[in-house]
Amino acid sequence: MKSSVAPALDSEALYAKPRLYIRKALVRKVDGELDEYQLWASLALELLGKSALASHHPSLVADPNHYQSMFAASGINLSTDVKTITAKTLYARLRHLIPRFDEKNKEFCDQIALRRNAELHSGATPFNAMSLDAWEGYFWYACDTILDHMKLEMESWLGTADSTAPKAILEASKSARRQSVELRVERHQEDFSRQKKSDRDAALAAAEAKEAFQYRNLFTRLMEEEWSLECPACHGKAYLAGIQVSEDVVDTQPDGYTVWETVEKELSAEEFKCPVCKLALDGTDELEYAGIDTYHTLSVEREMEFEPDYGND
Repeated sequence: MKSSVAPALDSEALYAKPRLYIRKALVRKVDGELDEYQLWASLALELLGKSALASHHPSLVADPNHYQSMFAASGINLSTDVKTITAKTLYARLRHLIPRFDEKNKEFCDQIALRRNAELHSGATPFNAMSLDAWEGYFWYACDTILDHMKLEMESWLGTADSTAPKAILEASKSARRQSVELRVERHQEDFSRQKKSDRDAALAAAEAKEAFQYRNLFTRLMEEEWSLECPACHGKAYLAGIQVSEDVVDTQPDGYTVWETVEKELSAEEFKCPVCKLALDGTDELEYAGIDTYHTLSVEREMEFEPDYGND
């Protein structure tokens, strides 16, 4: 048996193919064929994401329900039929692999994949209904997020000449969102400062007396952890919610028949809410534009869990 990773699971092969697809996309844009521009772009985005996963290990893109593909991910080619994960699974995995690839990014990628599937597998024409303003900036932001994780630049993927227009679109989109966030923070700061001092003090005191778990209903998405911080607008006690991106055991202590372990969890914030001035920020990009640190370390002490019996004795 030949021991090599199949092209369907190989990071370099998965990186080369979307380079061809994205160039096809850009040609279609120049020709004014905007539905095909979005079609080829959606294909390029999915393959670029799979390249990022495969760069860590091919098993991350192999279909776990197809044993031949799992063997292929280990370099054992039982068959030429190699299946990979769906776009939905891909983007869910990227969310945990790349902190900047947050829920907002994931939702956009899920939607462009759904439109692509409808375009290819039905009589619907979903791409015709989409204006460039509705998707193009978010598309290049998603690509840039994945490339940044791979420690690559847009130029290395597209080529220097081809990257000029996408980088301009990306920068314009980032600039518009940054200005929007800065104005939002400024407006909430001004609105809060106009309130009577007694009302401001009461709101600040009420928030200070509560903990993060009491404000879970503030967040629009179900996150894994919440923690507090100072609001950039009113300086009251505000809250972040996010997901866990890593976990390390830093200490273990035996206690009779049990063992206690101290675990450090690294969290990545995706949503901000302030119960005092009502400032709301969504996504790692908006948090960064507001000057908020999106990373947080949480120390937890818990009883160590052991594997149950296999049940095959």
